[in-house]
Amino acid sequence: MSNNTQSTPVSLGTDSLPALLARYAVPAIIATTSASLYNITDSIFIGQGVGPMALSGLAITMPMMNISAAFGAMIGVGASALVSIRLGQGNRRSAMSILGNVVLLNVLLGVVFAAVCLAFLDGILGIFGASPDTLPYAREYMSILLYGNAVTHLYLGLNNVVRASGYPKRSMAIMLVAVAVNCVLDPLFIFVFKWGIAGSAIATVIAQCVAMGCEIVHFTGRKSFLRFEPWIFRFRWKIVTGILSIGMAPFLIQTCACIVVIFINNSLKNHGGDLYIGAYGIINRVVMLFVMIVVGLNQGMQPIVGYNYGARRMERVIGTLKLTVRYAMAVTTAGFLVCELFPHQVVTLFLDEGAEQAARLIEVA
Repeated sequence: MSNNTQSTPVSLGTDSLPALLARYAVPAIIATTSASLYNITDSIFIGQGVGPMALSGLAITMPMMNISAAFGAMIGVGASALVSIRLGQGNRRSAMSILGNVVLLNVLLGVVFAAVCLAFLDGILGIFGASPDTLPYAREYMSILLYGNAVTHLYLGLNNVVRASGYPKRSMAIMLVAVAVNCVLDPLFIFVFKWGIAGSAIATVIAQCVAMGCEIVHFTGRKSFLRFEPWIFRFRWKIVTGILSIGMAPFLIQTCACIVVIFINNSLKNHGGDLYIGAYGIINRVVMLFVMIVVGLNQGMQPIVGYNYGARRMERVIGTLKLTVRYAMAVTTAGFLVCELFPHQVVTLFLDEGAEQAARLIEVA
């Protein structure tokens, strides 16, 4: 069978929709929630090991991290959708070209974004709500992440393609590797090596480097459905515009959410102070845990929808969408109930109540 007509590893066009959604969405949910959990873990270790001011500094960096993630989502979501469509059309060669452009776009945007932000870092963090007390923490944490920004983009972009090309469990396993490495290195660098908030940032970058290494091994393996070949690493204008046009919607959604956080942080700084920003940062981390479950559902449905759209099986596209909306509504309702019924228990995970500042922050939250 030729490269252009080979089918995908999973019968996306024939298996039952609930079974397919479970097969793809459950690994994606585990992966996205684990990624959110290691952000929460970062916050817990920083709050317990460095202090409330460092936690507030971490909250200041969230808009910048989310804007960076928005660029990554633009490429990752756009590329995975195109890959699924091309595989549904039986065009494996085109899907491999998309993989090459994912690598090139992520490296290019990752380096450019990092260079611009590093050049104006203090000013940007000031706009995001940093005060003289929180700016050193925010700067120290964010500068390290920016030096590894291209790795972050590439790791997330390749993970989307791993999932879209028919390996949802492998995609999940790679993200779990990143979480595990981060959770091991975080306490080691913060509590043992005494590197403070910088230790958490270094742990994050190392974890993502390890995960990206796993993805490179996957795409260089001869058994991989899509793999790296020299000819795929060339910008193709049609592919680039296709990726950006599909990925523009999630990019704009995440960017608008970041702008909202910037306004909230500045309002809290002016009318409450740094501890209020820290409290809002805790709330955001918890909320994002439930949002990531919905994101996992969306990522799980995407290969099914893309493949069947490419194969012109529109009834399966609509059926998958309806199932995903029902599950997402159930998740967000559960998240609302947890946060409303157990607010104090959630907040005390992040801080030692014995500290006076921590107690005030818990009261604020």
